[in-house]
Amino acid sequence: MTPSPHAALVWFRRDLRNFDHAALAYALRHAARVYCAFVFDSDILAPLLARGLIADRRVEFILRALAELDASLRAKGGGLIVRHGRAVETIPALAAELDVALVCANRDHEPYARTRDAAVAAALACDGRIFRDCKDQTIFERDEVLTQGGTPFSVFTPYARAWRAKLAPADLAEHVCSAAPGQFAVPPIPQKGFPAVTPSLPSLAELGFLPTDLARLNMPCGMSGGATLFDDFLARIDRYADTRDFPAQKGPSYLSPHLRFGTVSIRQLVAAAQARSLAPDGCGAETWLKELIWREFYQTILWQRPDVVDHAYKPDYDALVWDDVPEFFAAWREGRTGYPLVDAAMRQLAQSGWMHNRLRMVTASFLVKDLGVDWRQGESHFADLLLDYDLAANNGGWQWSASTGCDAQPWFRIFNPVTQSERFDPAGQFIRRYVPELAAVPDKFIHAPWRMPAPPADYPPPVVDHALARERTLARFSVGSLAHR
Repeated sequence: MTPSPHAALVWFRRDLRNFDHAALAYALRHAARVYCAFVFDSDILAPLLARGLIADRRVEFILRALAELDASLRAKGGGLIVRHGRAVETIPALAAELDVALVCANRDHEPYARTRDAAVAAALACDGRIFRDCKDQTIFERDEVLTQGGTPFSVFTPYARAWRAKLAPADLAEHVCSAAPGQFAVPPIPQKGFPAVTPSLPSLAELGFLPTDLARLNMPCGMSGGATLFDDFLARIDRYADTRDFPAQKGPSYLSPHLRFGTVSIRQLVAAAQARSLAPDGCGAETWLKELIWREFYQTILWQRPDVVDHAYKPDYDALVWDDVPEFFAAWREGRTGYPLVDAAMRQLAQSGWMHNRLRMVTASFLVKDLGVDWRQGESHFADLLLDYDLAANNGGWQWSASTGCDAQPWFRIFNPVTQSERFDPAGQFIRRYVPELAAVPDKFIHAPWRMPAPPADYPPPVVDHALARERTLARFSVGSLAHR
């Protein structure tokens, strides 16, 4: 059968919205009938289940976002086709079932996604169908921002300068997703195992997962949740530069899960930040815009150097010899290192699936440079728990903290967990919230309770002495050629 030139399939992935959506806009411009689909990819979910992550907040977050997306598409006469299986097989099969000529998706720069999409494109081509991928999750991608010599940037500041110089109004233009009456196609009856009437989404149990505590955490989900959080942040963005590093204050945007799953538009966020940064009191917006550029920097690094997933960005640092002390890693992971700010941050991660950005740096530095543990172990733990887990950002942040990645600063930058605590949680408000054993400790000792005449009996002493650990790290990084890098 010759595929109909009038039908297209939009494959949603990490872009769970119906507005300013590059792939959706393209399909609506080029096809008379547009189907929409999402695949719970077993190649992604099976490893989570195999590691025992059967109550994964991200799966529930996705389901909630899909419910809203499906409802919005149904209101326009269409709906969302939801399948569960290997995406590399399911999408070509679905394209054949629907008899579409065109499959549209937004690009994903992660190594697995690149391999998957290439396989899908090849399978579609064998059937005479076209795979069209679009730029959507970043303003600039791949090799769009290069040095004057045409090479990739390896340091953020010059990259950011080039990024800003390249930015033009067209880069922030909205991808209009207006559909003509009847243009959205009604989904066919779902596969066996899924209900044939609304709601069309599988349950967590059908996917193999258990309910999570996402409702208890009051996490706003879906497009409406992203919009609510964005509006809330815009009302306080002017204070962002002053509050963003203090975990006890409402400083961050809290939009990272929505950026990860595409329930907000990066173009709208950048446009708003840029416009506000031009105001007399626009320092907060300027600072936040820089954080959005960091996100793109790490996406670019992952595209150019997919080997960073398992190896140091600076190859020489793969020669580092890490300590093998399982009890150190366990203490860090469980929030019982004896350093209050580190422990509070790790407990925040376990309890909420989120961690304040300043504390991501502090806890990563502590694991690598105080405990001598390979950064890859910490990166993997964050990958298991973070609701906003993004491979590029997580890997980039960990390698930055470990001094193995893209960083202009030398490897002897080592965060002191006590001085970081004193500076960014001076009254211990954040510490007391997540480490209740220290609730009655006076402010004078809250950052280093072991200095008390009678330390709390139910809180552990420090697992390492920071001063001694610092010297050990300096020696570790000074070995051989590393001393000259």
